[in-house]
Amino acid sequence: MTVNVRPFAIGSISLIGFDARLRRSIFGSAGAKLVLLPAIAIAGCVAWMMLSGSRDAEGQSAPAASPVVENATNPTVTPTEANLARPAEGTAPPETPASAEVFTVERAPVDGLKISSQSWRRGGLGSKALVTFTLRNGNDYAVKDVELACVFTRRDGSHLTDRKRTIHDTVTMKSQRTFARMHVGFVNVHADKAKCSLLAASRL
Repeated sequence: MTVNVRPFAIGSISLIGFDARLRRSIFGSAGAKLVLLPAIAIAGCVAWMMLSGSRDAEGQSAPAASPVVENATNPTVTPTEANLARPAEGTAPPETPASAEVFTVERAPVDGLKISSQSWRRGGLGSKALVTFTLRNGNDYAVKDVELACVFTRRDGSHLTDRKRTIHDTVTMKSQRTFARMHVGFVNVHADKAKCSLLAASRL
C-alpha cells in the first residue's frame, strides 16, 4: 500500500509558515504599540506641565500700579508736588539763629507802687471823703501824677459810689510818702467803708 506523505508534509509546512507569519504580525504590531504608549504618555505629561506653568505665571503676575491709582486718596497731589513738599532724605532741617533776640517787657511805673496803709474820714458837713494813705515806691526812678481810685460801700458791703483823684506830687525812688486827709470827692451820707487802689502813674 502506497501512502502519499509529501502533500501532507507540504501542507503542514504551509500551515506552520502561515502560523508563524500570523504570530509575527500580531505580536509585532502589539510590541510596536507597547513601545509607542510610554512615549505618548510622556509627551502628554510634558505638554500638560507646560500649559499649567504658563497659566500659573499669568495668574501670579499683577499689573504695576500707576501713579494715578496710588494717589487715588489724594488726587490733587501729584508725585512731583509730593516730592517737593517732603524734604529730601539725609538733608538737615533749616538751622535756627544761634543767638535769638531776647525781648524784655518794661514794667509800668504803677506796678512798682503800693499802698501800705489807708483810712478815711468825712469832712465838710459829712459829704466830703478825706483819705489818708501811705504810698511806697519800689521803682528805680521817681514817679508823679499818681491816679487813685476809691470805692465806697455801706456797712453791709453793698456798693454806693466810686471816686477818682490824681496826685501830682512826686514820690522819689525806693521811698514812701504819706498823704494825709486827701480829698477824693463827695460821697453818699450812708457810706461807711472805703477801699482805694492805684490806677496809673508817670515816670520821672
